[in-house]
Amino acid sequence: MRENELEYVGFWARVGASIIDVILVLLITLPILVSIYGPEYFTSERVIAGPADFLISWILPAVATILFWLHKQATPGKMVVAARVVDAETGNTLSVGQCLGRYLAYFVSSLPLGLGLIWVAFDPKKQGWHDKLAGTVVIRPRDRREQVEFRG
Repeated sequence: MRENELEYVGFWARVGASIIDVILVLLITLPILVSIYGPEYFTSERVIAGPADFLISWILPAVATILFWLHKQATPGKMVVAARVVDAETGNTLSVGQCLGRYLAYFVSSLPLGLGLIWVAFDPKKQGWHDKLAGTVVIRPRDRREQVEFRG
């Protein structure tokens, strides 16, 4: 697909994609966690219930997300909105380093009251702080607005 047939994906489409991804992660992880820790898992005051909780709640979603970015250029939620995460310079698939950086940068984007995530709504290339830090953009086939341009 040529650059002039693509657009940057805006805030609300990305919010919708994120909601889909969160629901899918919860549908997979919660039954496993309840089978391991029982219903007390939801009433415990501990931040992490144990090693299995850490692996299932933190490591598994990170690995799955990174693998989706590497192999499909999108998580399932982004696939629903026809979006792909690509290198901002070339439009190519992300490197492993970019994937790790982008995933970790989500935490940076979230900390100051989600400002780094909300930034997508105001940025000309619809980049959140995590995108800027990792050198990525989220694109999809053009339906309307901004034209995508790559340098490389």
